[in-house]
Amino acid sequence: MKKISILFIALLFGKRMQAQEIKTQANNTPPSKSIFNPEHKRNFSRKGDFYFHWGYNNSWYGKSDIRFTGPNYDFTLKDVVAHDRQSKLSWDWLNPGLITVPQYNIRVGYFIKDNYSISIGWDHMKYVMDIPQTVAITGHIGSNISHDNIPTGTLAGDYNGQMINVKESMLTFEHTDGFNYANVEVERYDDIWVAPSGNTSLTLETGLGGGIVVPRSDVRLFGAGRNNHWNVSGYGVSAKIGLKFYVWKNFYIQNSTKFGATNLTNIHTTGWDDLDKASQKINYIENLWVIGLQF
Repeated sequence: MKKISILFIALLFGKRMQAQEIKTQANNTPPSKSIFNPEHKRNFSRKGDFYFHWGYNNSWYGKSDIRFTGPNYDFTLKDVVAHDRQSKLSWDWLNPGLITVPQYNIRVGYFIKDNYSISIGWDHMKYVMDIPQTVAITGHIGSNISHDNIPTGTLAGDYNGQMINVKESMLTFEHTDGFNYANVEVERYDDIWVAPSGNTSLTLETGLGGGIVVPRSDVRLFGAGRNNHWNVSGYGVSAKIGLKFYVWKNFYIQNSTKFGATNLTNIHTTGWDDLDKASQKINYIENLWVIGLQF
């Protein structure tokens, strides 16, 4: 039994030494060349490092068409205008129970090379359709729609591009809990400036990503609806560019701008998910500030 214990300890120690040796070799790998060729160079490689960051965002949305379908209706609102809903800056955000209330970003990544990483993240944005607003409409609205025969009043009829004023009595439409983009990204890094010590630096980050959109949509259609549960409504792709300032070797502050396109084909509306749904394509620009650790 004693021999087995000694063998187990030796194996465990050997594994730890091997892992440490791999990490040391990665750090001894010469850093990749930067397209900016800064005067000073880092004397270590980031290959094999992990990183984690958290922060908050603001977003801007392009006009989009929203199609609503269900029993006795199929209509599209054209060029709908929407905005985000970021919470006001407050110390309350530091409350663990409220930290996810604002529009936030969380990401974990791994450096596969000194200047390339792969990461997974969650972008929690919020999308709010402006109400009231005047838009063009096409399609058909019956006098009574959906499972509960909801009356539509004077808005019942057939449309071919007429302009209507959308009020709360007809529609409220939000992805405020939220417009969530779960994604995988590949990033590239180029040092712009490196301090003589090599530990403080300014780096350009570029990246491409793709993933799924998981909104929690709060919708009222002619007064019927609810704050729906989360569901996979579609997919998205994105590209980003930003600056990462390493205050120290393992701590950084970052600002990035992300350009995204999404296609939501199954948005929950009235709560009758097997009958009623909406669909839309949302293009957006997202600006985010984060703080992070690299280890």
